[in-house]
Amino acid sequence: MSLPNCPKCQSEYVYEDGVLLVCPECAYEWSLEDETVEEGLVVLDSNGNRLADGDTITVIKDLKVKGAPKDIKQGTRVKNIRLVEGDHNIDCKIDGFGAMKLKSEFVKKI
Repeated sequence: MSLPNCPKCQSEYVYEDGVLLVCPECAYEWSLEDETVEEGLVVLDSNGNRLADGDTITVIKDLKVKGAPKDIKQGTRVKNIRLVEGDHNIDCKIDGFGAMKLKSEFVKKI
């Protein structure tokens, strides 16, 4: 049986560790059941956790916003996110800013 490439870094050097598959290059771990059942949009946060619609996230670094008088500060909590296709794959509403699109690499799941 051939193992799938790592979903995070696409490495081909994946190995089995019990019920988990492990990537030695990026240290990402996932289960084979998740891989086979998984369909559609998969969005991972900065720590490799899977995000879903309705999750609450935290911004991990200050983000400059074009045309806005202030930045989105590190630690800002965002509730009830919505996942979308594209480069900026999180649609959300941030208090004090309004509707925003964020990249998942700049957030972590709470």
